[in-house]
Amino acid sequence: MKDEGLLEHLRELLEPLGRITMRPMFGGHGVYCDGLFFAIVIDGRIYLKVDGGTRARFESAGCAPFVYEGKGEPIAMSYWSVPEQAMDSAGDMRPWAKLAIAAASRKPAPQAARRQQSG
Repeated sequence: MKDEGLLEHLRELLEPLGRITMRPMFGGHGVYCDGLFFAIVIDGRIYLKVDGGTRARFESAGCAPFVYEGKGEPIAMSYWSVPEQAMDSAGDMRPWAKLAIAAASRKPAPQAARRQQSG
């Protein structure tokens, strides 16, 4: 597994926040805290969930969105990189992970979103 060392390090950094699980997706791995999807690991990098309430914090720290090529044009996702120092310790990662968990918890569940659109 390409990112195995990174995944184990990330698990150690995040474990104080709750039960951390990971599973393959999007050519990388999805990261969950107590069942809530809040991060992806792809191409050796970690990206945390952002929304309108947290994006400015990530921008001001020099972070960047995960961008992939879709139908010939770049598509930016709502997952952003973390500051380099966040990888140093659980204490450095915690505030960033908490922002991502908060953003993920504000996102409506897919079934709820579909009901709102059809109702």
